[in-house]
Amino acid sequence: MLLDPWWSAALVGVLGLLIGSFLNVVIYRLPKMMERQWNAEVAAYAAEQAAAVHQATDAVASVVVESPSPPPAEPFNLMVPRSRCQACGHTVQWYENIPVLSYLFLRGKCSSCGVHISVRYPLVELGTAGLFAFLGHWGGLSLPTLVWCGFAAAMVALAMIDWDTTLLPDDITLPLLWAGLIASTLGWTSIPIAASVMGAAAGYLSLWLVYWGFKWATGKEGMGYGDFKLFAALGAWFGWQALVPIILMASVIGAIVGLAMKFRNQLREGGYVPFGPFLVGAGLASMVFTPEAILQAMLHQLGL
Repeated sequence: MLLDPWWSAALVGVLGLLIGSFLNVVIYRLPKMMERQWNAEVAAYAAEQAAAVHQATDAVASVVVESPSPPPAEPFNLMVPRSRCQACGHTVQWYENIPVLSYLFLRGKCSSCGVHISVRYPLVELGTAGLFAFLGHWGGLSLPTLVWCGFAAAMVALAMIDWDTTLLPDDITLPLLWAGLIASTLGWTSIPIAASVMGAAAGYLSLWLVYWGFKWATGKEGMGYGDFKLFAALGAWFGWQALVPIILMASVIGAIVGLAMKFRNQLREGGYVPFGPFLVGAGLASMVFTPEAILQAMLHQLGL
């Protein structure tokens, strides 16, 4: 649709506010959903083992006392239950959930108990809105714009989840990878499908080799498999040519942040810093400035 770029930016930016509000739910709930799934799998395995023990006991005993089944867990997903204050359990009303405005109206506090609400919630909403507004101004109201908005939203969620939990969920990284390949195939990005496929393969394989090389040399794990998948997704979206500037930018910024956190004694137990947020930052920078521009700027700073 042909609109003035600023109107397109405003409309897509409002959409970004709404998506950012939903991303706050994803960032908080998806790791907990994963934890519940893992616990359910462990419980199911334990039940299988207990059943095997009871079956073996039946051969020598006439009575078997079965343990009661645990009560079914309450539904917990991205839709239910409704959002609540984590301190007092107050159910958030619709008018308390308007992006940014509700936070300002409530002065950053729960309306029931007065506990402070993290400023990160409106910052995620504003950050997502800013990325969407940029894309709306750049591409107008078009399908490629919406496709890149989906990319930006996924990246914001991955960065925050990884920073909080050191997890990069397959529920986001794998669809993001396939979306990049599909977008390239359908011409929604400027990346040829061959470069997209090579980027996905090279992105995964490169960090996989680094992982095993580091583990062989030190006996420790330097990163997780989620980083491989995220880098593969970035290769699918930007092509294999973009992998070098993206990994250089992520590594340099990650090293600077890691050293600053170490100097201020803010490193987590084990002395590690999640790498995913820096890959995300490099990916979003590539979306805004292009990987070629980033590489040229880095070479210029190095005097090359």
